[in-house]
Amino acid sequence: MYLIGFVLLLGPLVTVHELGHYLVGRFFGVHAEAFSVGFGKEIAGFTDRRGTRWRLSLLPLGGYVQFKGDMNPASVPDAEPDDAASAEEMRGSFQHAALWKRALIVAAGPVTNLLVTIAIFASLFAIFGKPVIDGVEDSRMVAVLSEQSPASEAGIEVGDVILAIDGEPMADFDDIRAAVAIHPGERMIFTVERGGERVDIPVRTARESRTDQFGNTSAIGFIGVGRPAGGRYVFEPVGPLETIPMAAEQTWDALGMMLTGIKQVITGERSIKELGGPVKIAKYSGEQMSLGIVAFVNFAALISLNLAFINFLPIPALDGGHLAFYAAEAICRKPVGPQATEWAYRTGIFLVLVFMAVVTVNDVTSLPIFGPLFGS
Repeated sequence: MYLIGFVLLLGPLVTVHELGHYLVGRFFGVHAEAFSVGFGKEIAGFTDRRGTRWRLSLLPLGGYVQFKGDMNPASVPDAEPDDAASAEEMRGSFQHAALWKRALIVAAGPVTNLLVTIAIFASLFAIFGKPVIDGVEDSRMVAVLSEQSPASEAGIEVGDVILAIDGEPMADFDDIRAAVAIHPGERMIFTVERGGERVDIPVRTARESRTDQFGNTSAIGFIGVGRPAGGRYVFEPVGPLETIPMAAEQTWDALGMMLTGIKQVITGERSIKELGGPVKIAKYSGEQMSLGIVAFVNFAALISLNLAFINFLPIPALDGGHLAFYAAEAICRKPVGPQATEWAYRTGIFLVLVFMAVVTVNDVTSLPIFGPLFGS
């Protein structure tokens, strides 16, 4: 299941990412010399009438599109100076395209992944509708409060209506639960309505380690508010035009949670062991696939969002690194010097390799067969 889920998940997502680069490049007249799904030795392929070699490669850990004028699949610029290039060599070359065209070609990959995420969420809303809490006037009202919980000890009472957390308005009980869960062990300000008055109550969330049915453990925050005041979850039908803004909002919320999680890893509030790479993606994709097509497709949307976010990081050898170079070129009105470019790419590739090494160790040690050995 791990292997099948990984191939069905990452293969299509990487392919559409690279297709974004390819299609925008082709629109601007830039020639693609190769389009590969996977890295390493070619195991199957063909050359189309435009001269692009379409490859299926041995290692299914990504892919690339190599444009004319790129030294390698990471799009490191050809070292040949502009004045040495002939008119034929310049025709269809990525490096000789206008700066704004290069920027759009590079940005097209992660933007495509972002659009895929929105499209998946919109499709799920269109098929199943919007989950809402029915049978209750305001699901933000506290109905059940655990004794000796962070909420009760801080002074929150049954009947309080939670209006905002840290100044962010709460729309319903799901908003409250999501806001608390992503901040374990942190001090948060709850704004509640009590007797017609607004009261600010500081609450330090508790940290709880929860393990799912597959043995995956994660730290979440909780305050001891059990459920909303009555009501039940139902799926409310939505019109086709409503699904896109709803999907965009859900994508934005997911991105916010992702950024918060990364910030917590950097500040030490979360363990670096919570970061994962290809092996963990394979593990989770197999697990989600075993839960059904809806769970798997929803997970694919989140991974597509992750791909968009990671590729927008300003690290050389990633799409964001190229965009950073183009921004510098636009400001200075000339390309960054070859020596600075070379060292930047070397540093970027080194950082990517170090990160991959860390997450791979995390991945391998998190597998069930290594749990007893590493105490996880």
